[in-house]
Amino acid sequence: MFSIEHDFDATVITLVDEGAARPEALREDVIITAFEDCVTLRQFDPKTDDEVVITLSIAQLNELAAALNLPEGVYRLGSPKPRA
Repeated sequence: MFSIEHDFDATVITLVDEGAARPEALREDVIITAFEDCVTLRQFDPKTDDEVVITLSIAQLNELAAALNLPEGVYRLGSPKPRA
C-alpha cells in the first residue's frame, strides 16, 4: 500500500510494507519526499532507534530509474552511443 500527498514545496509518497506473511518480517514505512532539486528517502531503523535519511540529486534519481530497466554493466546517461 502507498499514499501520495502534495505539499506546498514537495510531493510525499509513503510506502507501507504489508506483503509479508509473518508480521516480524515487515519493514518500516519508507517516506519519499520529492523536492524541486532532490529526493529524500526516510526510514526508521529499529536497531539504532533512529531515522535513516538518504538524499538523491535529480540526476541520481534519473540514473536509478534507468538502472531498474537495464542489464548488468556500467552506464552513463546522456552519453553518445558508440559509432560503428
